[in-house]
Amino acid sequence: MTHSSDSGTDATDPEDVKLATLARSARARTKAAQAAAVRDTDGRTYVATTVQLPSLTLSALQLAVCMAVSSGALGLEAALILGDADEAPDNAGVATLRDVAPAATLLLADPDGNIRS
Repeated sequence: MTHSSDSGTDATDPEDVKLATLARSARARTKAAQAAAVRDTDGRTYVATTVQLPSLTLSALQLAVCMAVSSGALGLEAALILGDADEAPDNAGVATLRDVAPAATLLLADPDGNIRS
């Protein structure tokens, strides 16, 4: 499922495929429940996975957005969440994305990196 404010999003866009590839690699490396990648308005990419510690839990999307913000990104144009097909995007992660970039495209991908639309 693709959640987008831009109905012209193409799931085969090379930049979106790059987000899926990076998220897939991060998830495989860390064995995390989810991974996320965001692209800022300058084309830089930030990738994160779910963090679950005794004192802190962050979704992959929350962390990827925070990494972009803490690196000085002035805006985000796209975000991708990679996880199991039956998982819905986490509300906190989507809210974090919308705080920074209300119009950013939000994509979902399965564990193989296939972008669902």
